[in-house]
Amino acid sequence: MMLLSRTPRRKYAFALQRLRVYAIRPSSTSASPNDHLSEPIVQDSFTRLSKFWIPTGGITATENEDAHSKLIRAGYLRQSHAGIFHMLPLGQKVQEKLERLIDKYMSQVGASKVALSSISSQSLWQQTNRLEGYGPELFRLTDRKDVPYLLAPTHEEEITTLVAKTIKSYKNLPLRLYQIGRKYRDEIRPRHGLLRSREFLMKDLYTFDYSVESALSTYEQVCAAYSRLFDELKLPYLVAEASSGDIGGDLSHEYHLPTSIGEDNVINCDSCNYVANEELAATRLSPSDTPPAESGDVLTAGVWRGVSKDRSTLINVWYPASYSDDDINTYAIKSILPELDSSLIDSTPFWSSAPSETRKGLRLVNIVDCRLGSPFTVALETNPNPKFLLPEGADLDLSIITSDYITTSTNGEPLNVLRIRDGDSCPRCESGKLKVQKAIELGHTFHLGTRYSEPLEAHVQVPKHLIEGGSSTAKPGSMVTVPMQMGCHGIGVSRIIGAVADHLADSKGLNWPRAIAPFEVVVIPGRGLDQDSVIVSEYLANSQASRTLDLLLDDRPESLPWKMRDADLIGYPVVVILGKGWSTDRLCEVQCRRLSSVSHVVLEELPMYINQLLTQL
Repeated sequence: MMLLSRTPRRKYAFALQRLRVYAIRPSSTSASPNDHLSEPIVQDSFTRLSKFWIPTGGITATENEDAHSKLIRAGYLRQSHAGIFHMLPLGQKVQEKLERLIDKYMSQVGASKVALSSISSQSLWQQTNRLEGYGPELFRLTDRKDVPYLLAPTHEEEITTLVAKTIKSYKNLPLRLYQIGRKYRDEIRPRHGLLRSREFLMKDLYTFDYSVESALSTYEQVCAAYSRLFDELKLPYLVAEASSGDIGGDLSHEYHLPTSIGEDNVINCDSCNYVANEELAATRLSPSDTPPAESGDVLTAGVWRGVSKDRSTLINVWYPASYSDDDINTYAIKSILPELDSSLIDSTPFWSSAPSETRKGLRLVNIVDCRLGSPFTVALETNPNPKFLLPEGADLDLSIITSDYITTSTNGEPLNVLRIRDGDSCPRCESGKLKVQKAIELGHTFHLGTRYSEPLEAHVQVPKHLIEGGSSTAKPGSMVTVPMQMGCHGIGVSRIIGAVADHLADSKGLNWPRAIAPFEVVVIPGRGLDQDSVIVSEYLANSQASRTLDLLLDDRPESLPWKMRDADLIGYPVVVILGKGWSTDRLCEVQCRRLSSVSHVVLEELPMYINQLLTQL
């Protein structure tokens, strides 16, 4: 505890004289029914909690309460249906602040804000071949004329169609458009509250350029803006190389917050700047990992069984017996065999369920991890008992099935089918060791190229010499029509709220970064100090040093201990308490739980001291 200074009561009185606290009433003694219409409306410079709805009580804290449960108990949100939530006033305040923060950084890259409809046409999705790819995750509907629509999980098709109808010349590019709106995905297992829900708020920025060079420059600008945004939130984020997945394109990065409840694995090197999502991450194998062909030793192996999505390909993945099925990296398998159905927990029933007359079209693929070496592959191909290739109970006739053997990755390197572990060697530097962390994806950037502009005919007229790499000062040639180069850059707004809540929560409650806290400071008076708390709040709100503070006064008729516990649960960055120190020495107790700070501060020094705390949050 730190005592900054002690101020005599006369100095405190002088401070109060500087306040402008009004109680304006008509001076006339003759009352009129309409006198109230002429009375000035006095607006507080701060928010009174008695006039701000926070539903409290009725929900008991549970053992090992998670952050999502704290958000509900503190009054930020309520669940309406499975994976669908209502934002209450506290949650709405956090959401609005995050949106304003995003607006600031989008303006820095010259983006204009739009609001696209949540309803999208299924026919557009058919044009880009994404309608069936999303499958059951899409909320589909039809209007009274049986025209098929869907609730958009993302807006590439709609924004591309909009731009295609309005932009025809390269002189109108680059174009950068973004929105912050609701998205919909029918998640099979909504979980962790806002982290994986069926309705969620997302910022998506779509960029349009006429050349690859310009599009990549735009991509770099957006990535830099994302880094500045997450820096302001003061989050320990990781920027990972990532797969583009169903969105498309060949350049992609994810922005992750490390957390134990994360659904993604992010791999980073302890020596260089290598960071990658598990889908793309690699490790450097040592020569000892691959037995030489001349050794002749056949290692004992385990086998993981898989099947393709169309059930026409049966898959064996062979690995050293010292590992288990849990160590199989399905991303590595899908990189060489994209048709793998990785959603199945057990695929072996499909090895014997096909009718005998259709089994002639089956294909068997054996994928061999490099650690088993070529002796194992040779032994596998020449095994006198081919039933060894089948799971127990399978009755397939291997003589009528085409068998393939895969021993190298798509780039010709030795095939590694095992998941990366802590301590594996970095693929980019000699001395680095890899670390695997659970993480939540908060943002994702994609360079899409012409993935959507070609099928949706988003074209522009460009001078030929600009496209073919000539100088812009060269003699103009003929015009050519080219598809626009696109980028897509998303930030999960509601997901950030849930992720930050989880990352900073402690046993007492939530903790917010200053940038998105519902209120930066709360003033809590002890019994009998209600009027003093108004004076302190006015002084803080009108001080030159803290005029921009988002200030809250807890003027509810509850006890001081109750209000302090509630403040801890809600997670205000700074708490100012008027208690015994105020009654005896006119000292405000200032608490900052996140910084483990408790100090007693005189009124005149209070604004400056609070600002010093907030700059660290």
